[in-house]
Amino acid sequence: MARLHENLKTSQARMTGMRVFATAVLMALVFPVSAQQGTETVEALTVTVGANHAPPYRIIRGGEPTGLYVDIFQEIADRLGWKVHYREAPFRRVLRMVQEGEVDVMLGPLETPDRTELMEFVAPAFPPERRLFFYLNAENRIERYADLYGRAIGILEGASYFFRFDNDDKLLKESAPRYENLMLMMQKGRVDVVIAPELVGLYTVEKLGLDVEVAPFFVPGERSYIAVAKNSPVLKYADDIRAALKLIELEGIHEDLVLKYLDRVAE
Repeated sequence: MARLHENLKTSQARMTGMRVFATAVLMALVFPVSAQQGTETVEALTVTVGANHAPPYRIIRGGEPTGLYVDIFQEIADRLGWKVHYREAPFRRVLRMVQEGEVDVMLGPLETPDRTELMEFVAPAFPPERRLFFYLNAENRIERYADLYGRAIGILEGASYFFRFDNDDKLLKESAPRYENLMLMMQKGRVDVVIAPELVGLYTVEKLGLDVEVAPFFVPGERSYIAVAKNSPVLKYADDIRAALKLIELEGIHEDLVLKYLDRVAE
């Protein structure tokens, strides 16, 4: 973790001198004068984002929405002049809301063949994260994939982790709508292991105060996306979303937000 922080900060220092110039050039290229109000799109859109409460990515309850994914998307929306409205629901329900035209955007889904029928995966805006296996009892320590057989594995409803795991019918999987539920199920002995993305898993066990171990076996992560429903009018602004993302990357804002949330989990 310390090495990751050092590498990111070094990269940030090298980019500082060129950001203002690069940003101005990119603005001129991607936001033609006829399509601007400052850096905003002409139409003042209200974009509805469907999101499950999954700290530290999406913190939807208890006040103003925040979290790594929310903060990154808000920076993009600010540059486009959009108003953002959040609808909180479990992950699987959010997918149905996309299908039924109730929300425009999802933040953080992985791209899968089934989901590409519903959504356009517009921009890989969020960093990849390892998929970790959490356990309480030593006999449930996972050292290789084969150790998963015969154990009850807690998974988030509707989530995708990695191809082999998602499609392995020989594994015993127990689902729940939130990672808090899964960790408590493990505490009560209803599941032996919980699989979760690194940051959300570590955040959840710390919040619950559980003495949980992380297995040595893990799976490298993939970048997750800003995904726009194919039945949404927001889809015609896909290029604007990509351009605004590029701007906040050049300005160092994207990097700063990632470091902010990495630091929080490391504390």
